Amino acid sequence: MVVAKTPLLVWGAGAMGGSIGGVLVNEGQPVSFVDTDRGHVQEMNERGLRVTGPISAFQVGVEATHPEDLRGTFSTIFLCVKAHHTGDALTQLRPHLSDTGAVVSIQNGLCELEIAEALGRERTVGAFVNFGADYLEPGVIHWGGRGAVVVGELDGNTSPRVEAIHELLRLFEPDAVLTGNIFGYLWGKLAYAALLFATALTDASIADVLAEKEYRPVLIDLAREVVAVAEARRVKLEAFDGFNPEAFGSGAPIGRAERSLDDLVAFNRRSAKTHSGIWRDLAVRKRSTEVDAQLGPVVGLGRELGVVTPLTERLIAQIHEIERAEREFSWENLEALR
Repeated sequence: MVVAKTPLLVWGAGAMGGSIGGVLVNEGQPVSFVDTDRGHVQEMNERGLRVTGPISAFQVGVEATHPEDLRGTFSTIFLCVKAHHTGDALTQLRPHLSDTGAVVSIQNGLCELEIAEALGRERTVGAFVNFGADYLEPGVIHWGGRGAVVVGELDGNTSPRVEAIHELLRLFEPDAVLTGNIFGYLWGKLAYAALLFATALTDASIADVLAEKEYRPVLIDLAREVVAVAEARRVKLEAFDGFNPEAFGSGAPIGRAERSLDDLVAFNRRSAKTHSGIWRDLAVRKRSTEVDAQLGPVVGLGRELGVVTPLTERLIAQIHEIERAEREFSWENLEALR
């Protein structure tokens, strides 16, 4: 595989950006990092970026910068910030994107739409990731499990730039997919994300919550709400890592959804990342989650299309209550949701 001639800029060196960027540097690719956490930036510059976990463990010297100190322009920027920080990041990175450059949205949610509105569809590349990783402390990222990595142009066409980005991502995940239906994956991940937000209502692991038979009906109904909005938008949903969103579609028998949840349990049991990043935001880092940026658009688009999403709305409210310390982690939260 040919090493890139110009440096890639990874904007956001947390779980996703740190994992992908660290592996690319370790593979000989020129990468520059940007992060708003000055302590993280300082640690990376002084001691390097350390990636830990069962997939790979290494430490590499990297160049990291705070957004205020960044100079120069880049033809490819991997945007790896939380979904609700997309707007601020776009304002900061715009001067550093070359005239013919593109931003690759390595995020959760439908951030591609926000990027395209701000920069233009021609400067936006879609991506979907489902690997397990966590930011542990300044300079340290835990890569806990492999998962789907997908990239594609928003219009479904294949271009030289998306082929080059796909080749870069294959250094991180050899089975990375180049797709003509990136929105099919993004909407599929939104349905899975609803399940992950539900698991974060408890202190139990992702796998343990998804395996709990008592709450399977409410989890299935929750995923069905998201899938119903996607179907109303005529999105052809794509499966990944054991999750088959079509199993939660209108008219699909309950047994298909049960089997998909069983497959998700098996997938998550294999990962050293036991809890979602949502749970870590709430329980460990004590900060706001991406719930409005991820599930909020599902509710809004559902209203526009006449698709009701009462479980999703209630889940969003429960997550906010935990953020405000008005609700504790408990299985009773799933009971209340049901």
